[in-house]
Amino acid sequence: MSTLKCLAVGVAISVAVPASAQAPQFGQPIAPTEIAPWDISIGPDGAGLPPGKGMVAQGEAVYAAKCQACHGEKGMGGLNDALVGGFGSLAPGKEPVKTVGSYWPYATTLFDYIRRAMPFQESKSLTDDEVYAVSAYILNLNRIIETKDVLDAQALLKVRMPNRDGFIPFPRAPK
Repeated sequence: MSTLKCLAVGVAISVAVPASAQAPQFGQPIAPTEIAPWDISIGPDGAGLPPGKGMVAQGEAVYAAKCQACHGEKGMGGLNDALVGGFGSLAPGKEPVKTVGSYWPYATTLFDYIRRAMPFQESKSLTDDEVYAVSAYILNLNRIIETKDVLDAQALLKVRMPNRDGFIPFPRAPK
């Protein structure tokens, strides 16, 4: 493709994409309203968890449609990592199998990761209810919550992950 054609395509794309959807330019100030849609991280304390709720059965349907192709049936692994299993594998002398159920210290980390990065080809495309539901399904597959449990912001904070005490908190200086 010639330089002129590349330039023409670039101009056409920049004109066709609304200004609100364009990435910020280096060296230019960014308004808080421009950062807000991307500043959605959820830490262990659950600060910023959105309203919504989900159940295991709902999560199973979303998982089958949007997650199973990469993570396999019931989260047992496929093209990408297994999400289930590895129980007791972090002990000395054993080959560690790091899954949501065996390794991850906080359920809020699961919610945060799914919300920001999954499904891989369409990150940030799931609704908050779908994220709660898929989180519930994965936690249930790992025998961490019951099939009947409803997962919302309050319930997510009460989930005690099996490896929660396997990490040493890193104190951060106040901002």
